[in-house]
Amino acid sequence: MKLVSPFLKYVVYPYLAGSGYLRRRRGAGPAIVTYHGVLPPGYEPMDPALDGSLVTPEALRQQLRLLKAHYQLIAPAQFLQWCEAKQDLPPRSVLLTCDDGLQNTLTDMLPILLEAGVTCLFFVTGASLSDTPSMLWYEELYLMFLAAPETLSLELSQIGVQAQAAGHEKRGLWVNLVKRLSQCDAAARQALVEQIRIQLRLPGDWSAPYRDASGRGRRFLMLNLPELQRLAASGMSIGAHTLSHPMLSQAPPDVAWSEISESRRRLEQHLGEPVWALAYPFGDAGSVTQRELDMAAQAGFTCAFLNVDGGLGAETPRFALPRVHVTADMALPQFEAHVSGFYRALRERFWTNSSSEAS
Repeated sequence: MKLVSPFLKYVVYPYLAGSGYLRRRRGAGPAIVTYHGVLPPGYEPMDPALDGSLVTPEALRQQLRLLKAHYQLIAPAQFLQWCEAKQDLPPRSVLLTCDDGLQNTLTDMLPILLEAGVTCLFFVTGASLSDTPSMLWYEELYLMFLAAPETLSLELSQIGVQAQAAGHEKRGLWVNLVKRLSQCDAAARQALVEQIRIQLRLPGDWSAPYRDASGRGRRFLMLNLPELQRLAASGMSIGAHTLSHPMLSQAPPDVAWSEISESRRRLEQHLGEPVWALAYPFGDAGSVTQRELDMAAQAGFTCAFLNVDGGLGAETPRFALPRVHVTADMALPQFEAHVSGFYRALRERFWTNSSSEAS
């Protein structure tokens, strides 16, 4: 359950941040923050569902200044040592992570990190081991729906989909397709995405505007191998984000295992460095089960990250590490409320009280 309130966002959080209360909060474990990239210059956000996880360069700079001034930013190597019980962390430690490996992480995010003198743990998919950049398949599908006629019709007997959708119904169909397509391996899924393109009557080059060197290309394309190697050579750490970013809970056991284990093996093969961390795609309760947590351990990862319930004081099971998911609409006081653990504590108290009243 999310607590979303203008009173909290515009009154409570700014007051608590301004008074210094949030900075006095303590927690046994570190806070882990996750980004999904930076909006590149020249790119105009198209849709909150599509772009809501990318922050502006100025927002990132403000957040880093806050963390450097009032918290202890730690390097991924320090976090690894802590996971292995080889060293303690300073109070109020914060680890930076970033998922998906979009090109803007290299072109727009990295310079800001280097300017601030901080390091980040970047999670990339198997697509970044190719010399040819590509898009995340579920974002590609979303863009197809935006480009399609107002009313669309799909028939995909292989995954049991026969549907029509118009207007706001398209989003519901997209969510259903993400789950259904996650049941397939990467090759079968891509073939179905191509079948969807044909049924939507989109030309073969429909995605060309999203693949050029402009802001759109940096927004939607993932890093290729030379770019990934440049990111690693800059001093950043690289973790695995599976081979093709499916919703793992929907995948058959053999597909889920391959996505997790092969992503680590192939990254290590291409980068020549140990890959010790995994970030589960999507990373919420609906996309990760105990099965995936067990697979991450069996595949040889030291730890694995979720995408929810983070902040100082959160429990930190090694293969279900919680993170603060930074969003585009997160003002600085709200960001600190999440990092400090105040938001999570408030939500847990609200949930507990609501459950008690209902029982």
